[in-house]
Amino acid sequence: MQAIDPRPGKTFGHSTPYGATASSWRGTLPGRSLRTLAGVMLGALLAVAELGFLLVFALGLIPIVAVPRSRRAVIRFTHRCARQLATLEQRRLVRFHDVHDLGPYGDRQAFGYVARRWPLGLLGGLVLLLLVFGLVVAGSMLSAWIFGGAWGFIEEDGGAVSSATIAVAAIPGLVLLYLNVMGIAGVRQLDVALARHHLTPSAEDVLARRVSELTLSRAEVIQVVNDERRRIERDLHDGVQQRLVALGLLLSRARRSRDPVHAADLVRQAHDESEQALADLRDVAWRVYPTVLDQLGLQEVVSVLAERSGIPVTLRYDLPIRPPAPVETAVYFVISEALTNASKHSGAERIRISVQAAVPAPLGFAPATEPTAVVVTVTDDGRGGADPRGRGLTGLAGRVAAYDGTFTIDSPPGGPTTIRAELPCE
Repeated sequence: MQAIDPRPGKTFGHSTPYGATASSWRGTLPGRSLRTLAGVMLGALLAVAELGFLLVFALGLIPIVAVPRSRRAVIRFTHRCARQLATLEQRRLVRFHDVHDLGPYGDRQAFGYVARRWPLGLLGGLVLLLLVFGLVVAGSMLSAWIFGGAWGFIEEDGGAVSSATIAVAAIPGLVLLYLNVMGIAGVRQLDVALARHHLTPSAEDVLARRVSELTLSRAEVIQVVNDERRRIERDLHDGVQQRLVALGLLLSRARRSRDPVHAADLVRQAHDESEQALADLRDVAWRVYPTVLDQLGLQEVVSVLAERSGIPVTLRYDLPIRPPAPVETAVYFVISEALTNASKHSGAERIRISVQAAVPAPLGFAPATEPTAVVVTVTDDGRGGADPRGRGLTGLAGRVAAYDGTFTIDSPPGGPTTIRAELPCE
């Protein structure tokens, strides 16, 4: 169901409530089992490639012994190849084993992982071969038991596969099948544990990267604050200040005028100028911080932004509850700046805004809990080619980074332009 606002160009979508998505087939037990089998099988194939790579590397040690100067070049080339293999392994783990917390890692870490991973991959391949062999044997026995008479498997001396043989073989067969399945699950767990041990940064690396990110975000925040101050000064100087000067001149002329009709006309013009100056001042204050955000909430304020836009806006708001106040403020400024840039530079005819929760709930109903993150997407159908290093977009990226969020821009020449920001609510 989609609710359409009667205002032209404004659409508020509520077609899918937060968390109201049915579990996909991939999340079911058969789907997870098939994905695990595919991941172990692909891991076995990659293990063969990794073993071959290590053998070639062992042969590459020969020129190092003969020509010591080639040591750096050989090791550098080997590490690059190991990194490519580690990247393939990382993609496999993400796709089939849902491991998303790997990296960043260096070439030396990648080589160490590849050097230790291939025996586990070959073990997984061996377990899969045993599973296939057991299934083939079980299938042959069942076929001989069910269809043996028709296919000529029943011997004259009574040597056919009997029901008693099937009953006796079923118990150890099921035990072996269980052990085989547990072996595949164990290979998967070991595979994940090995990857996390070698392909995740150490605590020191995490802290160093975090300090670097905080230093960069602090510099970006300072730049954003300075840009905001300059913009406010410019708006006050070019707008409010000019109108106040005109207001003073009109009142001065009205005081000196001896014609009551002319003086009344000047006072009327001064009144109009005062109203316009007050409106300009409200606009400046709104751009600094909309106080109604605290009173009415994010949805109402974003609706006002969409209403005031010079380009028709389609708005979809899909948050179950209000996010924290700092997140609301950041979302507001992202949408406001994106609309301003689109109106000035894009030449777009329509803009789509989406404000949604980042992670849907696993169950089929909407829980009354705070979302883990808010995802804001602003897309226009303009000419594209937006410069991510521009002042406005750089300021937005710095503002989002200050909240530990992620900010991406996709604006190919010819459009469309998509600005996406994800802000954690924790």
